[in-house]
Amino acid sequence: MNALVLESKGVLKYCRVDEPEPFGEKPVLVRIAAVGVCGSDYLRFSRDKAYHYPLIMGHEFSAVVEEVPPNSKFTPGDRVAVFPLLPDYHDPLARIGEYAVSSDYDYFGSRRDGAFAERLYVPEDNLIPIPDSLPLLHAALVEPAAVALHGMRKIKLPPYATGLVIGCGSIGAVAAQWLTILGCSRVFAADVDPRKLEIMARLGFDVIDARQQDIVEAVMERTGQRGADCIVEASGLPITLIQALKSAAVFGQVVLLGDMAADVTLEASLLSTFIRHEVTLIGSWNSKMTPPGKSEWEMVIHHMCSDLQVAPLISHKITLQEGPQIFADVSERRIWYNKVVFVVSEEARAEAARLVDE
Repeated sequence: MNALVLESKGVLKYCRVDEPEPFGEKPVLVRIAAVGVCGSDYLRFSRDKAYHYPLIMGHEFSAVVEEVPPNSKFTPGDRVAVFPLLPDYHDPLARIGEYAVSSDYDYFGSRRDGAFAERLYVPEDNLIPIPDSLPLLHAALVEPAAVALHGMRKIKLPPYATGLVIGCGSIGAVAAQWLTILGCSRVFAADVDPRKLEIMARLGFDVIDARQQDIVEAVMERTGQRGADCIVEASGLPITLIQALKSAAVFGQVVLLGDMAADVTLEASLLSTFIRHEVTLIGSWNSKMTPPGKSEWEMVIHHMCSDLQVAPLISHKITLQEGPQIFADVSERRIWYNKVVFVVSEEARAEAARLVDE
């Protein structure tokens, strides 16, 4: 089969590779339909962040079932989203469904080969059905949308809450939508990128152009100096973390979704205000696919079929063959991009074409 292989730092090749081999309990062979490029994939490519080489990256993906083991609950042709974390059930946290905070787990696209390929074996328990009404292209974003939802569900929304999202990439843009869906009355979206701000404005958010106005000042002006109740830091920058903390209202809640790019130094006066205003700082990592039937992933899929919009976030729909060029262009900052999605299977390509026609 064909795949995109990261051979070493900065060296990504589209080439023939061996067919995948089954592993684990009840392995299901799937055809990769569509696969998103995560920010962590760019880091593996350009900053030597891979666990090993060679590596087939890709952990945000939808697929179509091709072959099933005996007594499987799936049949060939079923459409699925794929949870990329492979837990080690010897860990007590994994046994209660807390896979992301367990130890010694495996992971598609980072610790083992992932979905920048045509086929992959996936344990049956990691597959979640998607309806025919959800395009496979959009289903590739179930994983990042679930990551955003996981963080937003940690917030205890007060009545008539005001939200703020700093960083309007795909995770931040989805987090802002979740705040609205979950009950936030008003949500501000802040970024320095005018194209991303334009997308957020079209989605109905009150945007803050951080090139033109200080984020904290803008929030205070627009809230009568009260601040925001729920703040999402989705940029991973020291300055935006400090802005998030300074924007918090009394009893405010700050969720960290962006992985910090550098150390952060906090002034004593800011920490004093943080204490006196009883602000809560919330860490959030990955997402949950448990319990079956009531999971974050199933909630994402439901809302993707109604009020959660991911199509505006997709800037590039390309083939795996175009992978080396897009990674090089992004690494050298030659292009603007938001969410890049590889459209791999025939089914996904046909659906994507129909979406364009519509």
